[in-house]
Amino acid sequence: MIQNLYLYSLGVWMLFVFLAIINGISRGFYAPYTGELLAHQISSVIFSTVIFVVTYVFLKYSDVSGTPVQFIYVGLMWLFLTISFEFLFGHFVIGHSWEHLLHDYNFLEGRIWLLVLIVTAISPWLANRILS
Repeated sequence: MIQNLYLYSLGVWMLFVFLAIINGISRGFYAPYTGELLAHQISSVIFSTVIFVVTYVFLKYSDVSGTPVQFIYVGLMWLFLTISFEFLFGHFVIGHSWEHLLHDYNFLEGRIWLLVLIVTAISPWLANRILS
């Protein structure tokens, strides 16, 4: 049922928020040894992997189904929620400046947060395609 796909997907995205917090906390343990930029890159790759693995496991072991287009919509929903959460929570709750929040989007400075967003957007479609 389509409604279940979107409701379960929302629940998975909430799990991503929890996992992102754990990822951020763990980055604090190795950042003093790697430096901030490398820690950001390692953290981004780890979290991208976590997003795909969780998505794959969710689709493999849940009873949800959908069309490829519906899984694209799920990825876009996750992308929208992630960016909204990052900027709204980051600015209004944590108090980061807009400049600070946009810093992770500067690919030319080695910031690879865009990788996380791309993986977030395509994981539902890709995992479904692999499982089909």
